[in-house]
Formats: sequence, C-alpha cells, structure tokens
Amino acid sequence: MKRIFELVEKYFFIIILLAVAISLVYPNAFKWVLSSYNGINIINLLLSIVLFTMGTTLKLDDFINVFRNPKEIAVGISAQYIIMPLMALTLASAFSLDTALTAGLILVGTVPGGTASDVITFLAKGDVALSVSLTAVSTVISPILTPLITLLLIGNQIQFNPVDMFISIVEIVIVPIILGLILNYKFPNFCEKLKDYLPTVSSIVICLIIAGVIGANKQAILTSSTIILIVIVLQYFLAMLLGFGIGY
Repeated sequence: MKRIFELVEKYFFIIILLAVAISLVYPNAFKWVLSSYNGINIINLLLSIVLFTMGTTLKLDDFINVFRNPKEIAVGISAQYIIMPLMALTLASAFSLDTALTAGLILVGTVPGGTASDVITFLAKGDVALSVSLTAVSTVISPILTPLITLLLIGNQIQFNPVDMFISIVEIVIVPIILGLILNYKFPNFCEKLKDYLPTVSSIVICLIIAGVIGANKQAILTSSTIILIVIVLQYFLAMLLGFGIGY
C-alpha cells in the first residue's frame, strides 16, 4: 500500500495530465466536484481537506521562526503585488489585448496565490510554514491591494464583499490548518506516521479539483484563441522564472 502511495506522489504531474484528458473527453465525470451537498460546497471541502493535511505536518514553532525573519515575507509580498501585476500589464500591452482580457490577466496577477501555492509547496517538500504565512498575509491584505492595483493599472474598480472574502478565508484556510496543528500537537506520533501518506491524499484531491474546473469550462477552453493561450502560458512561465530568481 505504501508503495502505491509513493508512486502516486512521484507521478503526480502525469496523473494531473490524465485527469485533464478525462475531463475534456468526459466533462461530466467530475461535475460533482463543483456541486454542493447539504449546502456544503464540495470544492471548498476538498481544499479544506488539503489544508488540514498540511496542518498536521506543522508545529507552532514553524510559524514563530518564520516571523522572526520577516525578510522572506516582505520579499514574497512584494513579488506578488508589484512584479506579478506589472508583468500582466506588460503582456497585455505587448499582445494588444482588449479591455476585458487585459482586466482578466491583471486580476490573475493581482490576486494572492491562495491554497494552490501551499499545496505545491507541501508536495515539493518545501517550507510549508513560510508558504502558509505568505498566503495568510497576502490574502488578508488582498481586499485592499487587489482593487487598488487594478484601479491604478487599468482604471477599473472591482466590486466584491470583503466580509464574505474574510469568512471564506477563515473557513477554507485558517480553520483546517488550526485543526491540523491541534491534531499534531495532541498526537504527534500519529501525525508522524501519516506523513508518508498525506502528500498522496493531497495529490489526488488536487487532481479532482483541476479535473472538475476544466470539465466545467471545457467549451471556453477549447474555443479560446491561440493568442490568449500563448499569453496565459507566458504569464505562468515568466512568473515561475521570476519567482525562482527573486527567491534565490
């Protein structure tokens, strides 16, 4: 059984590609991921499961050590809210995108990484405490910085409810991580045994989420123009390169 879990973790990228292929051929296969059950949003529940598993690998000392060295937090936040939006604006200008596409591209650049960055850091065996801390800080300040930066760059105001956003953050991110921390604090030996299996659980959940989102947006994805796809790919890879460079 342990060997199977190790294989899933090792070939995570290939499994994602398979999930994407299946969702494009049979888009309804993962329709349930975006549905609700007894008023509970399933995709939010899945994300909470991932955050809970990460919480079980963390200790309070991890966060204390991070905030004793705030330089990493400052660098990460600066990269998120300065470099990403400016890169999005540059790409939109270079490819002469219309106003709607420019707004979408800049929004992608100005919103925080969210739980996705925490999951990838977790699977890559990186500094999860730092990633979670960056997510928490960037998300808390996003209700102010996201519309402000977008307004400065393209002159459009974003309409959203900061109270709902805050509640969503608490439910999906903060509560599961705290519960995981508590479990690790109360039963450290048990959580230590789980470490061999939790990355695989996270991998499977992420595959389900990706397949669900792609299946639901199959038509929009397949009918997108080549220019849009090129810009999206460039934004992704340039962000990765700049992220590695700044981190280094």
